[in-house]
Amino acid sequence: MQSFATETADPEVIVEELLRGAGAVRLTGLFTPDEIAEARAIIMAESDAATEKVTHFQGAAAEDGTLGLQRRVWNLLAKGEVFSRMAAHPVLMRVLRRFLGSEFIMGSIAANRILPGGPGQEPHVDYPYWDFHSPETHPVGLNGSFPMNAQVSIILDPFTEESGATAYLPGSQRELRYPTEADGFFERCERMLGDPGDTVLFFGAVWHCAMPNRSNHDRNAVLTQYLPKWVKPMEDMPAALPPDLVANASPDLRQLLGLNYPYPEVLDAAAAGNTEGRA
Repeated sequence: MQSFATETADPEVIVEELLRGAGAVRLTGLFTPDEIAEARAIIMAESDAATEKVTHFQGAAAEDGTLGLQRRVWNLLAKGEVFSRMAAHPVLMRVLRRFLGSEFIMGSIAANRILPGGPGQEPHVDYPYWDFHSPETHPVGLNGSFPMNAQVSIILDPFTEESGATAYLPGSQRELRYPTEADGFFERCERMLGDPGDTVLFFGAVWHCAMPNRSNHDRNAVLTQYLPKWVKPMEDMPAALPPDLVANASPDLRQLLGLNYPYPEVLDAAAAGNTEGRA
């Protein structure tokens, strides 16, 4: 996985790597130690208070009693201003505008905390690709010539092989299908390794999964999903946020919340409004 420092994060190079290279890159220097510590403290407190909020693609994890060792914290924007800064970091915005279009939006921002002994996941692809196990539900001829997803993992604890750093199969984004056992994912995969403060940006069509945490420490990350403006978001974030946060959102955050894109709308009402404005 190629690594780029903040000052060398060339959007053109990174987009090429996401589309036609390994499908994932590591960015360094985006966040300060204080920001990482603040985000981690909030996530630890929130996940201690709500241990049964599960993540996706746990497979058999719930059956073997490990459910409480893998915890998800949703709606992070409402839980601390640091998460708004993380979601709209200027380097990420610059790269993602090139990758997903200048008016891209955010589909979700959550945290995944895997405690020591916590389970891994099955290899998968991310929303809106994640139901490719039923390919007949998608349009004929759908291909990977343009992206409908970008994923960002902001690392809060060391991501090592022992702690279960995310596994991924470089180049698999070009397959644009759901992985199967016959693909030998675990025999061929690499890891998204990193230190606290590092950020991993990857195309969600890359086959990937969390791995079991066999270390003696938690593995926390902020997980943010970004989408083209016309893809329905996974979460209705504006509805879950305090009205004053939405009203005072920065221009970049308004864009990420989808507030700049009016559709779907009731066009009868929109036409009436335009008529009244001309009267």
